Amino acid sequence: MLTLPFFDEIRDAENILLAGAGGGYDIFCGLPLYFGLRAEGKNVYLANLSFSFLPPPGVVGADRLSESMLRVTADTPLFTHYFPEMFLAQWFREQGEEVTIYCFERTGVKPLLAGYQTLIERLALDTVILVDGGTDSLMRGDESGLGTPHEDIASITAVSQLELDRKLLLCLGFGVDYFHGVCNAHFLEAVAELIQSQGYLGMFSLVDDMPEAQKYRAATEAVFESMAHHISIVSSSILSALAGHYGNYHATSRTRGSTLWINPLMPVYWCFQLAQVAKRVLYLEEMKETDTYDDINRVIKRFRQNCDSIRKPQAIPV
Repeated sequence: MLTLPFFDEIRDAENILLAGAGGGYDIFCGLPLYFGLRAEGKNVYLANLSFSFLPPPGVVGADRLSESMLRVTADTPLFTHYFPEMFLAQWFREQGEEVTIYCFERTGVKPLLAGYQTLIERLALDTVILVDGGTDSLMRGDESGLGTPHEDIASITAVSQLELDRKLLLCLGFGVDYFHGVCNAHFLEAVAELIQSQGYLGMFSLVDDMPEAQKYRAATEAVFESMAHHISIVSSSILSALAGHYGNYHATSRTRGSTLWINPLMPVYWCFQLAQVAKRVLYLEEMKETDTYDDINRVIKRFRQNCDSIRKPQAIPV
């Protein structure tokens, strides 16, 4: 009872990749774990499926490690106004650390898989932990709303094919995907199914006065200041919940006009075996054959058009 299955699972891990599954600021949701594991003496690396413009090989400052992956540091030129990974690397430098963030382009699964395989060889990885800011990564495909599944499911499909002993998924930010059409009841139903398949590894919560949570807040808010027009709704919601706000609380003008549900479950990590999560995806095999982002769009669109049993949203009796 006094241990958590997730931490039992990674006890013997030595070289860990924390990767944002769904793009944008997802890797920020892994920062508390990054700080905590580093303090335990683990070698931990950061990666993210990026929404940023990643220039092609040959451009000065573009350190390509594979067709679909760029090595980003504090010295990487600002190729685009939206570049949270580079600003995060600069924040680390201000703390006296040089940290690389490996950025994957939004491609199909095949190039993404090749990028992960490159990192396994380069960093001698024994563990990959995908981090989802939100909970839509558990949508299998026949739910009333899938949120933004393209990047999450591409990451899950790619990592599920890696030959590693430890492949895990963490979700942080329960409730935030409601505003992308995700039914919270469908997420909880997915967790129940993963409990049955031995794919559930427990849950644990961040608390605002944890050193790891404070560093997460400092890093995220510093990047917000550098990208004031692109503040993350997911991360700002989680930070609001960490500070004890509840209900229709707005930390950013980006959410004006909507009704929010900031709640104490947002700073809770839900932990899963990635293989079991992948098995639930109803269009997984088709995803494996994708080369481009347009291919992913077509796979999801075709599945939805041919699915004759879309499940209706359910109210949670709480």
